[in-house]
Parts: sequence; structure tokens; C-alpha cells
Amino acid sequence: MKNFITILLLSTLIYGKSIEFTRADIEKIKASPNKNAIIIRIKNYQKLKKKIKNYSVIRKLSHINSFFNNILPQQDQQKYGISDHWSTRKEFIIEGRGDCEDYTIAKYFSLIENGFSKDNLFLAVVKVEGRDTEHMVLFYFKSRDEIPYVLDNLSFKVIPLNKRPKLNVRFIFNEEESFLMNGYKIGKKVNVNWGEDDKWQNLLKRVYINKE
Repeated sequence: MKNFITILLLSTLIYGKSIEFTRADIEKIKASPNKNAIIIRIKNYQKLKKKIKNYSVIRKLSHINSFFNNILPQQDQQKYGISDHWSTRKEFIIEGRGDCEDYTIAKYFSLIENGFSKDNLFLAVVKVEGRDTEHMVLFYFKSRDEIPYVLDNLSFKVIPLNKRPKLNVRFIFNEEESFLMNGYKIGKKVNVNWGEDDKWQNLLKRVYINKE
């Protein structure tokens, strides 16, 4: 256990863009009744990064998608007592449960860590046919004029958007831009009105400034 804690504290030096575990995180993990499960998840993620290093793009997408899809789903109301909370990737891995936003955010930052460009990755707010609530998935574009691949916690298959006809895309966004979709491709650039509680900018601040 002690050796593994040392590895966590040094992880940012070894991997550069890796999740940064602070001493407060380590204490939280040590005090958790699910400590062993958390450690296994962290170790498995570190193994995954090494395993997929030389994989093709699609195989990398599939392995990242499957890794996080194995984490159990749980609504924010049950976990936090509020209707909507966007967890950082580190929070998601430690907590071991989350909803669609948490899966999507974790996949987004993990793909960036594993060499994908932010320019090709967009979080997508969608409506799923037959469901009342909105859903979030991750899109990977090989290029801006191609149909994106979908990473979804509701499916272990990473396939093009045109193979997911039940997804109705409202808009897509990343750290730099947001767009509407024109059919299955990127359309008009838009500004998303997140309201007073801008969960996306708040999350980015927590990731990059607060190291959460």
C-alpha cells in the first residue's frame, strides 16, 4: 500500500498529463471502505495506458470506452443529493459510480492523455429516442468533415454516429468551441448558454487549476 501511494504521488512526473493525486486524495482513498476497489481501478487504468500505447485509433477508442463503461452507473441525486453534478475524471475513478456526464468527461480527458487532439474530441448533448431526459456522449472526429465515432456509456460498441439513429444531437462542445450538427457532420458554430451555473467551465477550473 505504501509503495502504491508513492507511485500515485509521483504519477504526474512520470506521465505528465496523468491524474494528479494529492495527499488529500490519498487520505480519502485510505479511509474509504472501498479502498481496495479504488486501488484496483487506478492500477488497471495505468496498465491500460501502457497496453494501448501502440494500438490503432479505433482500438484505443474502444478500450477507453470499455474501461470506463465498467464503472457502475449512479444518478447524482443518489450520490450527491443534488440533481446534476459534473465529476472530474479523478473523482469518477475514486467514487466508482457516476452518470452519463461523468463517463463522457472521463473518456474525453483520458483520450487527450493518450495522445488524441482536443480538436477531434467533442462532448455531445443528445436526446435518445424513447427517453425523456437528455444524455451525454463523446464524439471522436477523424477530421472535421467526417462522421464522428460515438463513445457512449449505454454501449460498449464504438461506431459512427450514422449507425446510432436513435441519437438526436442537440449540440457538441469542447474546451475551445461549440457547434450544432448538420446531419451527421459539424454544422454552425454557436455559443452555449449554460446559465448562471456553468458546469463545464467550473469543471475545467477544477481540473486545471485546483487539480481535482
